[in-house]
Amino acid sequence: MQNPKVSVRNLYKIFGRNISEAEKLLAEGLSKDEVFARTGHVVGVNNVSFDVAPGEIYVLMGLSGSGKSTLIRLINRLVEPSSGTINIDGENIAALPQSELVKWRRRRVAMVFQSFALMPHRNVLDNAAFGLEMAGAPRKAREARAMEVLNQVGLETYAAKFPAQLSGGMQQRVGLARALAVDPDILLMDEAFSALDPLKRVEMQGLMLDLQSKQQRTVLFVSHDLEEALRIGTRIAIMEGGNLVQEGTPHEIITRPANDYVRRFFKGVDTSRYLTAADLLDPGLNGHAYNGGPRLAAHTTLPDAMKIVLSIDQPVGVFDATDRLLGSISARSLLVKMAQEARHV
Repeated sequence: MQNPKVSVRNLYKIFGRNISEAEKLLAEGLSKDEVFARTGHVVGVNNVSFDVAPGEIYVLMGLSGSGKSTLIRLINRLVEPSSGTINIDGENIAALPQSELVKWRRRRVAMVFQSFALMPHRNVLDNAAFGLEMAGAPRKAREARAMEVLNQVGLETYAAKFPAQLSGGMQQRVGLARALAVDPDILLMDEAFSALDPLKRVEMQGLMLDLQSKQQRTVLFVSHDLEEALRIGTRIAIMEGGNLVQEGTPHEIITRPANDYVRRFFKGVDTSRYLTAADLLDPGLNGHAYNGGPRLAAHTTLPDAMKIVLSIDQPVGVFDATDRLLGSISARSLLVKMAQEARHV
């Protein structure tokens, strides 16, 4: 990746006193459970490397204890790394002295928490303006900016209300407004919507995507919900036992899962809507089955492919970006593939 916004290399977080001993055992291939049994040290993040592009929503997924929340907190050093580098716009944040780190946080990064973390004695406007207040912004300027972001999240008429007077979804909107008010380059979101009911959760996902389409911030988003990750993620990184076990686009994760751990996330999720024409080829038809009729680009989405394939009684050719015939889709192959993805057999 050229010019990543965030570039993490060989990042470790080990909780304990003899970090070098634990790192040595990890390098020998021991698991976090084996390291704990031998040393009593807890492995939070194990030799993780990844890049995040400017304007990308990079989703960190994993089960409880996988290291995803620890990893996102290492990015802004709410948790101190044991070793490794965290380069943001070429600057190694892991090496910043505390005084410079505080200044950097105020200028460049904001975080949205699962628990909302609002101050109950402050009204919505003051909560939204809190980060600017900590940065020393004058009252008039910070309140004007807070009202601007409250308008963006649909809460301008609630500025004088207090958190206890708001629903959970509204409280999380205030938390998002507070983060946006400081105009951060990077937005860190740790299970930000998981405390909401399903309808509010989808609503907040939609709001975030709408804001992202206009503002193009770099977002690192922690989730344990595959549906959420697939909906909002530009790319998804899946964590297990402190390790990053797979990284890719939603389509890559769905169509080429790295192992059974990744596949288990798909249980109960209909992933057929992420299929493309290249995934729907009929193995029983060779290239000669295409006789010059309708054709589809390999990246054509399933809904668009269905409109063509199910409307005619002949195979449809699928071509890559170089106009090379990849194969053909029949009505049968399309329906079989959809059924397989829906049931995950």
